[in-house]
Amino acid sequence: MPMYVYKCDECGHHFEQLQKFSDKPLKTCPRCKGRVKRVIHPTGVVFKGSGWYINDSRKGEPSAAAEPKSDSKPSSSSD
Repeated sequence: MPMYVYKCDECGHHFEQLQKFSDKPLKTCPRCKGRVKRVIHPTGVVFKGSGWYINDSRKGEPSAAAEPKSDSKPSSSSD
């Protein structure tokens, strides 16, 4: 069951309430009986497993940045 955060419009009281998804949102503050609203917080994202970092992908392929580039043509040794 998710934990919801509510804030009272009247007294500014913040409180948490454990509710089912199917439960209706609360409407009254437990302190002053004023009107409350559900507070939406951003959630943290955790990436687990392989493939999330640059060193996890493209194994075995040489990096284009790691290859030295030269403007001169390779010299031939015909001597």
